[in-house]
Amino acid sequence: MQRLVLLGDEAIAQAAIDAGISGIYAYPGTPSTEITEYVQHSKEAKEKGIRASWSTNEKTAMEAALGMSYAGKRSMVCMKHVGLNVAADPFVNSAITGANGGMIVVAADDPSMHSSQNEQDSRVLGKFAMIPILEPANQQEAYDMVHYGFEISEKYKIPVMLRITTRLAHSRAGVTRKDAKGQNELSLPKNLTQFVLLPAIARRQYKDLLKNQDNFRKEAETSGFNHYYEGKDKKLGIIASGLGYNYLMENYGENGCPHPVLKICQYPMPLNLLKKISDECEELLLLEEGAPMIEELLRGILDNGGKIKGRLDGTVPRDGELNPNIAARALGLTDTRGDDIPSLVVPRPPSLCAGCPHIDSYLDLNAVLAEYTPGRVFADIGCYTLGALPPYNSVNSCVDMGASITMAKGASEAGLTPAVAVIGDSTFTHSGITGLLDCVNDNAHVTIFILDNATTGMTGGQTSSAYGRIEDICKGVGVEEDHIHVINPMKRYHEENMKLIQKELSYDGVSVIIPRRECIQTIGKKGKDKTGGERPK
Repeated sequence: MQRLVLLGDEAIAQAAIDAGISGIYAYPGTPSTEITEYVQHSKEAKEKGIRASWSTNEKTAMEAALGMSYAGKRSMVCMKHVGLNVAADPFVNSAITGANGGMIVVAADDPSMHSSQNEQDSRVLGKFAMIPILEPANQQEAYDMVHYGFEISEKYKIPVMLRITTRLAHSRAGVTRKDAKGQNELSLPKNLTQFVLLPAIARRQYKDLLKNQDNFRKEAETSGFNHYYEGKDKKLGIIASGLGYNYLMENYGENGCPHPVLKICQYPMPLNLLKKISDECEELLLLEEGAPMIEELLRGILDNGGKIKGRLDGTVPRDGELNPNIAARALGLTDTRGDDIPSLVVPRPPSLCAGCPHIDSYLDLNAVLAEYTPGRVFADIGCYTLGALPPYNSVNSCVDMGASITMAKGASEAGLTPAVAVIGDSTFTHSGITGLLDCVNDNAHVTIFILDNATTGMTGGQTSSAYGRIEDICKGVGVEEDHIHVINPMKRYHEENMKLIQKELSYDGVSVIIPRRECIQTIGKKGKDKTGGERPK
């Protein structure tokens, strides 16, 4: 069989191709982006006619994947952990509709918040939905779990979650491929009311979901992804999930761990194996990447056992990624991390790229807002969030996708006027349009900057769903045409732009200003459309 050196993301993508997917849907978000990009760039995927497209947001991606599953085809939807929040409505309900063709939901978590607002653990939402969850410990398992995930998805007619984290997503290892499968034939559900969640139907299917929990647990006990390793020294038993198992074994090498080890990479949790290690060992150490989900289950409500160590008692840090050194300290072994490497250069914080159009947009805005009290600019998720840092100090909030517009609306209605929202073109279509409609409906006194650099810049230059449509969207939502303006954010237009901004800030209603200039990083990657304008490839 062919052996490839792949990122964890790439292993998942190649496995999906080999397992016979017909479509993959996603909104770009680190650390999940490379899964979809790998399929998009795969010659094999193109030859097989696999649909690989960026969706407007994670909710629409989830729903499109569910629609493909409805039609009997295998589908995959990919997102980062905070994107799962956006997709939570169809995600949780899909556990009750079930699947027809196999469906895998990849949730890529980001412990230590390398590029995220929080450290949430997607296993918690998967457990809440009561669907099977797979959590690979290495790249080969990630590949194998995709094949297995599609099999149990079709066996039990249920979506399956594949939960990964940043280190697995963005590190490489050798992966052995399996024989490729053909795509499923088009076939509608045998029960054509399966996806109709009217209360009478949903109640019946929810009971079926509950009945299947024992089947999901048996799968977790027998699949081989959960494994109990015997050990002679039963003073301590170790429960390690996902990458935590790798970090544990790095401390012992070929000699092996002297303690019993329970490796958990599939959920619902294997209760028989958990009981076995708990009964046999005097103390338990939990090594799980993310939230102390297994630990909380074992401690229970009263937490009076006193034998469990992990994140909750401080043996393992409550925040941040696991690593072999943290595992070593928790085990009482020598921490081999060593001294910090002396810094040879002065640390440089992240900053907007030289030539970035957002720089001039912030300079224009700052100059006008200088005559007002500070704290009036609500921003959003994107590279333009760096405008919060020196030397611009332009931004006063960044909470979630689309929050800039609605937070500005709420602040203006509290009496903070003028209030300004700053949102990117891709984020605007992701989750800003509904907020703009709220503003129009209530005639809010807000000025909204839609920074249009014609791409989804922060995640690598994917095509923006808003390309060429922003003014029409704003008009369609109901913004008055006289208060929709496109400006060129360049120094030569600074005075002209300032006058326009001053005028719109004083307007007691909804105004939209669109600073439009192409992203400096993607400018060389674009082709010309028929009208001579530039269009993302």
